[in-house]
Amino acid sequence: MGGTFDPIHIGHLILGESAWEQFELEKVLFMPSGNPPHKQNRHGATNEQRVEMVRRAIASNDHFELSLAEMHEEGYVYTKETLKRLRAEHPDTDYYFIMGADSVLTFHTWKGPQEICDQCVLVAAVRDQMPAEELDAQILKLKERYHADIRKLESPNLDISSHTIRTRCMEGESIRYYVPDEVREYIQNEDIYGNNESC
Repeated sequence: MGGTFDPIHIGHLILGESAWEQFELEKVLFMPSGNPPHKQNRHGATNEQRVEMVRRAIASNDHFELSLAEMHEEGYVYTKETLKRLRAEHPDTDYYFIMGADSVLTFHTWKGPQEICDQCVLVAAVRDQMPAEELDAQILKLKERYHADIRKLESPNLDISSHTIRTRCMEGESIRYYVPDEVREYIQNEDIYGNNESC
């Protein structure tokens, strides 16, 4: 499960737990992206702060693991390259790539979508904002175009985004229960997003 995690929030954790349970996974790797190609002008927490927030958020879960496979200071990281490296290191492991429903809609624009599909099972998290028919139609297109093994993740749907959390911090509003307490305390102590005493 990749992402900028700026910051990681309970929606991410619920998705990871739901995927672990539904697909009987051995573990879920949380992979903060160092330089995600679609967010090249990102402003927010530093790489080190985002990694530390993920570390704190997942520390109490034995089947969650932090992976720094995509944490590179230089150059942009693509999913197809990450999967290739992981499969070379662990050739007997089956990989599931957890992605949001919005990513399913733009998947054809990613770098090497066919290579991604050849190397993993795609897991699409359902979102309330997207009509089921639209998601189902897109999944069918991906299956036909790339012979993808793509499965829907049934998970409690929380309308929470990292952008909303950053905004609430900057406006001095509480983010209690949006993120784990360990992450909220870290945000306050590091003064990451501004006006952190209130959040």
